[in-house]
Amino acid sequence: MGRGHRWWNVLLVLAILPVVALAVEPAEAGTAKAGGTLKVAVPANLNTLDPAKHKIGEEYIYSFLVFNALTLIDRDMSLKPDLAEKWESSKDLRTWTFYLRKGVKFHHGRELDADDVIASFKRILDKETGSPARVNLQVIESMEAVDKHTVRFRLTIPYSGFAEVLGERQAKILPRDKMDTLTTQPIGTGPYKFKEFLPGDHLTVVKNPDYYEKGVPALDEVIFRIIPESAAATTALQAGDVHLVWSVPLEAIDQLKGNPALVVDSVPTSTWDVVVMRNDQPPFNKLEVRQALFMIADKAELVKAALFGHGTPTHSPIPPSHAYFNKSVPFQKPDVVAAKQLLAKAGYPNGLEVKLYIPEGRPTRERLGIALKEMARPIGVNIELQRVPWDKFVADIEGKAAFHTDGFFSRPTVDTSLYPWYHSTGSWNALTWHYSNPKVDQILDEARKTASERDRKRLYEEFQKLVATEGPGIVPYVLNHVNAYRKEVKGFRSSPMMWLDLRRVTLEK
Repeated sequence: MGRGHRWWNVLLVLAILPVVALAVEPAEAGTAKAGGTLKVAVPANLNTLDPAKHKIGEEYIYSFLVFNALTLIDRDMSLKPDLAEKWESSKDLRTWTFYLRKGVKFHHGRELDADDVIASFKRILDKETGSPARVNLQVIESMEAVDKHTVRFRLTIPYSGFAEVLGERQAKILPRDKMDTLTTQPIGTGPYKFKEFLPGDHLTVVKNPDYYEKGVPALDEVIFRIIPESAAATTALQAGDVHLVWSVPLEAIDQLKGNPALVVDSVPTSTWDVVVMRNDQPPFNKLEVRQALFMIADKAELVKAALFGHGTPTHSPIPPSHAYFNKSVPFQKPDVVAAKQLLAKAGYPNGLEVKLYIPEGRPTRERLGIALKEMARPIGVNIELQRVPWDKFVADIEGKAAFHTDGFFSRPTVDTSLYPWYHSTGSWNALTWHYSNPKVDQILDEARKTASERDRKRLYEEFQKLVATEGPGIVPYVLNHVNAYRKEVKGFRSSPMMWLDLRRVTLEK
């Protein structure tokens, strides 16, 4: 299945925490049948139906149903075939050949071929498209359709994780003749077909009867109901108005656990929240200001305050369970005196006042901001909290405001978890904190092209040591992902990638 490491055995093998088995539902043969409509509550609106441009969880779970990629990061974080049934690489890891499944059809009836694959990646690589996946695919030097069902990639560097990158959220394969309708009538090869989207209300997908995997999907229809208020979503679940709540608010877990009609399913992830500081805007363009805030951010307390304990402190998006996690970097206790000295060195001997924007509808990030406000008070940093509705936050605050909380989902490799955010040319870096550190660039460039596991570990450990003291923003923790569903839903399990795999889900009649 190719020479790419299967997530180097890890991103989350996963014990970020010894996760409590909130409720494990035994399989029950013969109690569920194919068909029916599954209703899912999600907390926010989709901003676009174009998978190449997706940036938020609600978009990812929709695209997982409607589109396919060449490869698939499965629930156990292993790499599996998807539209490519197999692949192989050259010994120097610079030439990769992917063999497509034959007979796969797009939703409008045309068969998938190699030209669709090439057109899809050319579109992502086009800067005008604005795809967050572009930075991960810039290692592609050329693409060639060897025949109708074979695509060959030649890379600029040796890259052992290339097959995993092609399973990324935005790396979906699109029909080259229907790319101009992606925002209104999106067409993919996935188990479900797009039906309709009423922004602010619902999105509906229906069964694809011609899906390449026989007997999949089982459901006739899935309706995503957009319910921004978490209390309203959990009430709808308990009343039976929806079957499943995606990404349950952590504060609701205990309440839902006590309902015998429900299953609460938790899985550890490498998803992370962050306090973003725009490194190109004052006062955060001064390293000492950022370091002062690093010094007072008690990460263990932030896990309690923001996550109610459903997560673990970390130095970067590399989770503590990962083999590359640098255990020698300490989690320091708050140091008010040293933090004040740093502020004085930066030109703020009497402290400073800043506005911190926090997104409504993302409770962990709201609580993160509230907790940080209290932690910053003793060093003379007065934080004024500004709550912003989620759709306005994405449009006007994310990547624009000098100081805000945000969050990002698990990626399939360490490289794709770090390079887009911390490299000076990274796509997410350009959309968040505008960070530039030549030492970090050198480490990330070297790590992505080395084939040595030992050397990669050494490089990523050095990376963590640097960003713990000279980083662009505060990465306090990694989270657990929790879904809740009614017991008539059969065959569902949560994914560390935080998407909804509904291919084999059924409803009890």
